[in-house]
Order: sequence, then C-alpha cells, then structure tokens
Amino acid sequence: MTSTATNDSALKFERHPIQTDVVIVGAGPCGLFQVFELGLLGLKAHVVDSLKVPGGQCAELYPDKPIYDIPAVPVCTGQELTDRLLEQIKPFKPGMHLGQEVTEVQRQENGRFRVVTSAGTVFDAGAVVIAAGVGSFQPRKLDVPGAEEIEGKYLHYRVKDPRAFTDQDVVICGGGDSALDWALTLVDYARSVVVVHRRPEFRAAPASVAKLFALRDELRADVMIGQVKEIHTVDGVLKSVSVLGTDSVVRRVELDQLLVFFGLHPKLGPIAEWGLELHKKQIVVDTAKFQTNVPGIFAVGDINTYPGKKKLILSGFHEAALAAFAIKEYLEPGKKVHLQYTTTSPIMHKRLGVAPLEDSEATEERKVAGG
Repeated sequence: MTSTATNDSALKFERHPIQTDVVIVGAGPCGLFQVFELGLLGLKAHVVDSLKVPGGQCAELYPDKPIYDIPAVPVCTGQELTDRLLEQIKPFKPGMHLGQEVTEVQRQENGRFRVVTSAGTVFDAGAVVIAAGVGSFQPRKLDVPGAEEIEGKYLHYRVKDPRAFTDQDVVICGGGDSALDWALTLVDYARSVVVVHRRPEFRAAPASVAKLFALRDELRADVMIGQVKEIHTVDGVLKSVSVLGTDSVVRRVELDQLLVFFGLHPKLGPIAEWGLELHKKQIVVDTAKFQTNVPGIFAVGDINTYPGKKKLILSGFHEAALAAFAIKEYLEPGKKVHLQYTTTSPIMHKRLGVAPLEDSEATEERKVAGG
C-alpha cells in the first residue's frame, strides 16, 4: 500500500512538474558527460537512473577495475572515472534523481515531453536523451533453494569493497571476467578462495585464466569443476555448499561468503514501449544528431545502434557532444548554434565558473558575429 506521504509527493510533482531543457535517462559515464556538453551550450539537465548511485555499469559492476582507453588518462578505475565526471559537471548543477526508473515518456501538444518516474517525479522537458547503457540489468541468480534468504548477507552478486572479505573463506561461482577478476583480487584479502565453474573451459581473458591456475599451483587458490547444488546454513548463517562435479561426485565445501557471477540479464524495460525503432534491443539513431525516429528523443552510449557502432565509452562521449548540438538546434529552431572553444570563449568560461563576472555573453556574441 502506498503511504499518504508518497501520494502527497506524487501529487506535488503532478501539479508542479519539474521544468527542464533535457531529461537524461541514465547516470553512467555517457549520461554524465551529456550533462557537461549540454551545460556548455547553456542547457539545463536532470538525470534519472534506476541505480541508487551514479556511474552506471562502471560503478555497479567494476568500480575497482582499471580502464585504459580514456583520452589523456592512462589508467583509472570505474569509480574514479565516475568521480571525475561528477566533478566536471558540478558547474551546471544537474538534478540527480537516483533509485527511480523512467516509466513514461509522452509528447505533449506543445511538442515538449512529459516524463514520469517510478517514484512519481514528473518532468516537463524540451528533449529526452536515453543513455541507459544496456538498459536496466539484473544479475543471473543462483537457482538453489535457500539462496534468496542469505542474499546480501552471505551471498553476493557484486563486490563493493574487497576488504569486506578479509580473513574469510570465499567461494566464487562463474567462469567469466568478473568471476576471475575478483578471484585474483580477493586472494590478497580472503583466507581462502575457491572458484567453481561448470566446465573446464573458462570464458575470461586467457591471461586471467593463466594467473588463476598459477595461484592454484602455488596453493593460494583452488579451482573446482562443477555446480553448486545445495546451500547449508545453521540458524541463518552460511556454513557450506555442496558442489556436484562433472565426475558425478558431490563435494562439500565450507565457506563464509559466496560470490556468484553468472552474467546479467539486460532489459530495456519501459523503454521498449516508447515507440522507438529498435534493432536487437538497441535504439536506432542517425549519426549526425544521434536522434531516434521520434523527434526530440536522442540516444547515446551502449543503448544505441548505427552502422559502424563501437561500444566504447570514448565513442559515447563523441555521441554526447554531437547530440548536445543537435538538441540545442532542436530546442531553438532557426537560431544558429556557434561552435565555441572552452580554451578561449568567455561564454564557456562563465558557464564553467572560471571567468570574471564582467565577461558577459553579449560581449562574446558580438565577437562571434564579428562586431
């Protein structure tokens, strides 16, 4: 049952929707950088994300994993990249609406969009940018009786802080990059690490597989080929798991914590119902504006598709820059959008908060016009 306070809050948003130039669906790296590019052009943005923290997959799935292909940044983690993007967009004071999902997008008679979230927040926006990565994603869960009861306490589908597993006996299920990356990390924290995979062939990077088996040879980790079939608890506390091997032998493994990395279920969710042209669960866009088949709705990052598409953060940043110019033109039809540089433009300096207040936009506009 919905509380009276929740009803009152929803009613407030319904009567007084948040007015903004753009609503960005997704607070991953591309969504955050979209805020920056829009801000440089003087456009206000509000960001909505179903996760409770910004950063998207970078912060949710591999906050401590290194990223090497961000221009001028030799290496940074997913969390560091998120923190730097948040610092970069501070001058533009975007509205951040986390822990809620956009459930409704409707074009109004005046051409603007009514955007509603699962929390009852309502926006009146001039344009919408979908930067939702792979959509809303949920981990593939361990299908064993009793697993749900210990989830979050002894059974985990993600790792926030490896130090939480210090001096613990840990079993990791899975054979992909996430499973092996955390196995290689946790050997420096946990008392013991056992990787359980259903077949001898691993899907992770060959270098990671080689490191894991080297650790096994050094007796610093172990590898079991099989599947967890039973969970054993005492008074709600995880004590052991039963692993059915490919040799049909059941082995009991004592442990303190169980990590499961079986991959994700990417789901578009409500986005699939917004009348957008889709190809293999991705949103089709053009490469000039990154606009969808619905005028005023744009898509950047992993959620979109076009000929030659590459799913790289770098590519998403490029898409966000071009989309920002297209959105500016869409919101102000007939008005020329001048390309200006943050190095020399007083307007850009003012918007970024790095120029004296006397550097007015009117002065810069005269310069651009040749006056």
